[in-house]
Amino acid sequence: MNPLELLQALDQPALDAVYKRSLLTTQGWSDPDLATIRSLARVLGGFDRAGLSTALCPDELAWAVFFDQSTRTKSAWAGASARLGMHPVIVDGSSTQVSHGETAVETGAMLGMNSHAMGIRHDLILGEGNTFIRDVTKGINEYLDATDDPRSVPVVNLQCDVDHPTQTMADLMWLEEKFGDLSDRNITVSWAYSPSYAKPLSVPQGMVTLLTRQGANVTLAHPPGYQLIDECMDAAHSNATNGGSFRTVDDMDEAFRGADIVYPKSWGAHDLMLEKVDANAAGDTAELAAVEQRALARNAEYTDWICDEDRMALTAAGEALYLHCLPADIGSEVSPGVMSKFKVDVAREANYKVYVVMALLAAAKVPDILPRLTEIAQEN
Repeated sequence: MNPLELLQALDQPALDAVYKRSLLTTQGWSDPDLATIRSLARVLGGFDRAGLSTALCPDELAWAVFFDQSTRTKSAWAGASARLGMHPVIVDGSSTQVSHGETAVETGAMLGMNSHAMGIRHDLILGEGNTFIRDVTKGINEYLDATDDPRSVPVVNLQCDVDHPTQTMADLMWLEEKFGDLSDRNITVSWAYSPSYAKPLSVPQGMVTLLTRQGANVTLAHPPGYQLIDECMDAAHSNATNGGSFRTVDDMDEAFRGADIVYPKSWGAHDLMLEKVDANAAGDTAELAAVEQRALARNAEYTDWICDEDRMALTAAGEALYLHCLPADIGSEVSPGVMSKFKVDVAREANYKVYVVMALLAAAKVPDILPRLTEIAQEN
């Protein structure tokens, strides 16, 4: 499909609805607005593959702060902003004055003076990350309002304690490429064993809240004690009342049986993640380390929760699509054979994230984006 044909999927009034918007959770956006971002992401991906420059925001600063490790999301932020003509700056959260007591609102005001877009990852402590991102957004907007600054400085949640919206939107785009409409598809989001660390809850939480809005039959599977936060569970149940279904089971085999799509990954036990909250609030690094060791010991009680060939054989015709946000603990979360079979698929799944970020930034910052893209297509 040539670039001009790709543009037929876009609608300027729909794009107007997401202008100057920040994405803090997918649950906070309407289905049409999320669909607009995915449509724009497909267009920008098509332009990129056709070798067309989309430097719509030249000489602007795209600042991202990471309070946790990242490979794919840092790369996606840098790649997306550079493709838009922006200058990406990525810093470690520990290098900011937040560690010295500066508030999130103050941080937002300071960064709002110079940046033109803001990405934040703050995912390790329940109850902190999303609140921090919202406070940064508040600080940016209050500064812009107080100084009559007309700039749009969108904030993108690059993973918090509640959601990982750029990841789940990329996952959804990959599923739409493979299956089209997800109505009545059987999708399993399952806990899997990890010996590495107590991983955040945000990916499974983001998946069950987003996929239950697509009319799918979503199954969440985990051992006892690994429940997700109430906010996301309530949202998933509510979303499913509009089509599809949502259920929770404590048996991985049952969850895989008849599934069209499986997403097995690890996350930390809920009660131990709450213990981290108290230890972090007290600044007790020794206790944080001790909680982490207790979390790994708890994980080790369920080493049989692995996505292997036997479990994949239980899925629909034995041919379910395997998803993972990566990196996967090969040999623990997933068998080497299953990962080898799907290594290209998970790479293609991950590649959508750069275009999701690109679409979020472009839609928020460029008021006349459809005519601008049309002009680029016509010139080439």
